[in-house]
Amino acid sequence: MKPCCTVFERIEKKYGLTPIQYQFLQEALAPYMKPDEYGESTVCSVYFDTEQYDLIRRSIEKPSYKEKFRVRSYGVPSENSPVFLEIKKKYKKIVYKRREVLPLLDARRYLEQGIYPQKDSQILREIDYFLQFYHPVPKVYLAYDRVALCGSTPESEGLRITFDTNIRSRTDHLCLSWGDKAEPLFSEPFYLMEVKCAAAFPLWLTHLLSQAEVFPTSFSKYGNVYRSRILPSLVTV
Repeated sequence: MKPCCTVFERIEKKYGLTPIQYQFLQEALAPYMKPDEYGESTVCSVYFDTEQYDLIRRSIEKPSYKEKFRVRSYGVPSENSPVFLEIKKKYKKIVYKRREVLPLLDARRYLEQGIYPQKDSQILREIDYFLQFYHPVPKVYLAYDRVALCGSTPESEGLRITFDTNIRSRTDHLCLSWGDKAEPLFSEPFYLMEVKCAAAFPLWLTHLLSQAEVFPTSFSKYGNVYRSRILPSLVTV
């Protein structure tokens, strides 16, 4: 299992794109960006929440501080494949992500049976505290196809841009190894671009976004699934 970054602190902005805007930006970014270590991949996640969905309900109220927990893989994993246990927090526009990597089998034993992994780390202890505090359970499976880019020039150093499409979800079979078949979130083509950097956007990127006529939006994949598919069923119960 190759080493991976486990701690992130950055600004993240999201943009909803049409296929034409996506194509324009793909071409315009080529001089500054290159595929990252994952390149094109299918990102699969299981989001955990309390029985009453307290975490996502609090999140969509847009408080100054919010947090969530998910288990993520790149592609459909086998029992021995690496998966990421992630706590993601946002405080006043700054995103903090802390994650630990485990084989899927060890992650399932830990999350389903409470068997603490043989390895130990500060991040695992933070995850353990989160689990003991909230007692979350698997609630939503989310997958999407991603193109991930990272900076390739001095002007784009530290910059990361991702494009997600074919966002899909399910509320059953909440296991990463089950597969990535799920119900599409949108009926029409839609691309979600996320720009991630440690400081202000470089000037060249600001110009490109202006040319493409794209503007920041508030968008949560889990939040959209909750509002469109889960909340209506809770209201009718």
